[in-house]
Amino acid sequence: MSYGEILIKGDTLADKIALKILSEVEDSDEAKISYYSYLDRGSDERQYNSPNVALPVCSVTRSKYGSYPEYHTSDDNLDVISADGLFTSYQLYQNIINALENNYYYKATQCCEPHMSKHGLYPDISYKNSALFTVDMMNFLAYTDGSMDLIDINNIINSKLPISKLIGIAKQLESKGLIVKI
Repeated sequence: MSYGEILIKGDTLADKIALKILSEVEDSDEAKISYYSYLDRGSDERQYNSPNVALPVCSVTRSKYGSYPEYHTSDDNLDVISADGLFTSYQLYQNIINALENNYYYKATQCCEPHMSKHGLYPDISYKNSALFTVDMMNFLAYTDGSMDLIDINNIINSKLPISKLIGIAKQLESKGLIVKI
């Protein structure tokens, strides 16, 4: 059974973020995501992405338009969806919106790598995966030159790192004055 479907034009911020969040779903679950080209469009994305409008949207759906018999009929109602399907879709959209709202370009405020323990960002006690967090944090900081957004940096340093964790790292570094949003 398909977990979800995405129709992308390929070059928009919405595409980039939806693809990142969906890749996390595919990595963490036994989810099957179907990807479609913009050339296979047929819903509202046609209008939003049309010339002279060009709103950067993509279509992320549980089931692609026209792919189920109830589509655009009187049987297309709440009886054809499950509570679980609705909830997982809600979570997916929530993650996409969170990534959109936190996808900034960051710039380091210091030359060279900062002394992280001075800022309380190095663990005093070793715990499971504490070294991985430190590596992810230092790698993120290494790319905060203002030329890439959060998703671009994530794709370079560790594409398996959930974007929500990288958002947390960015917020910690920003709260310590080590990076700024540009």
